[in-house]
Amino acid sequence: MTEAERSHPLWLGWVLFVGILLSGAGVVNATQGLIAIFDSGFYVAPTAELIVDVNYAVWGWALLILGVTLLVAGCGVMLGYAWARVLGIVVASVNALVNLGFVTAYPGWSVLAVGFDVLAIYALVVHGGEAKALRIRRR
Repeated sequence: MTEAERSHPLWLGWVLFVGILLSGAGVVNATQGLIAIFDSGFYVAPTAELIVDVNYAVWGWALLILGVTLLVAGCGVMLGYAWARVLGIVVASVNALVNLGFVTAYPGWSVLAVGFDVLAIYALVVHGGEAKALRIRRR
């Protein structure tokens, strides 16, 4: 066992959890986006009550694109790629802002998504570098 493997095992598990969290958030966002595109009557509030007054199809496409990007970033983080760490931080930040704008339409998930995004950003900024141990182990 190398020095790096001994010093970071707990945070490596945390980073893996964040990768799973980002992937799960991506799947939920993509699902939420598809619902907004194909069934705008599903959501609680009319679009006039949202922070940004656009129809649900626009929100749906934004959520779908963010969801797919979150899924890619989450998978990359779990594989130990540095680009995925940066992408995860950027996309989780944008996702938190988008979900704050969407909170009137679907308050439950939006509040959870913002909390998950903040948790993911913290873990990736502070301890995301430990995921490179995953790439070293695969060699």
